Amino acid sequence: MPGVAVKDRMRLATRTLLLLIALAAGACSALPGSPPDDALEGSAWVVATLPGRAAWSGAPATLAFRDGRASGTDGCNRYGTAYTVRGAALTLDPDAVATQMACEPAVMEQAAAFMGALRATRRYAVVDGQLELRAADGTLLARLAPEPRSLAGTRWRVTGINNGRQAVVSVAADAAVTLAFAADGQAAGSTGCNRFTAPWMGEGEALRFGPAATTRRACAEPAGVMEQEGAFLAALARVASGRREADRLELRGAGGELELQLVVE
Repeated sequence: MPGVAVKDRMRLATRTLLLLIALAAGACSALPGSPPDDALEGSAWVVATLPGRAAWSGAPATLAFRDGRASGTDGCNRYGTAYTVRGAALTLDPDAVATQMACEPAVMEQAAAFMGALRATRRYAVVDGQLELRAADGTLLARLAPEPRSLAGTRWRVTGINNGRQAVVSVAADAAVTLAFAADGQAAGSTGCNRFTAPWMGEGEALRFGPAATTRRACAEPAGVMEQEGAFLAALARVASGRREADRLELRGAGGELELQLVVE
């Protein structure tokens, strides 16, 4: 019947129109070149430049994106806040939780500038391997370089040791404890009295040390240096993971407990 044929053609035309509208909507929601919403998750960065400011001085500022939170150090204090990303749009919750240490005036000034840049961020882009944070009008607020993650070839000075009694204690001033990671899988350094070597294995944040071999000196000074050596070697043996952040390194046990704190030597 002619009437039925006309109705069929109308239904077909309607379905075709709806399909075209759906395809157009999908194309608009995923613009070419727009990064996926999880592109930043798991990445870590260190400040390279803040436009209009001299080279960074003191401890570097960092920014890491993990589990829906942005965290790091502003060069003086540690901070953490929620972040939202959709394509190239990025905002960080302005109500960041931060420690309240006081640092040198110049360090505090640049820390305030960095935190101000984070609060003003509305967009981001990765250009030539660097993260650019930009304001709503496109103004460049900060440029950050990828944070080095490999430990091979690095050297560190230990600043805190888990004493095995649920406390992390400082290293004796006259008995430096050091740790170097060779690319061949051997770690070496000083316990503050003796030299030591130990095999190390790392993948991602997972990190383990094999049994340590040491020289056999007995040191009487400074007081407590042999106890420090014992605590260090025991903490080294308990390490299950390591997280590097700019010039700092934290080594933790299987339960997440802090075993060793280190800074670049």
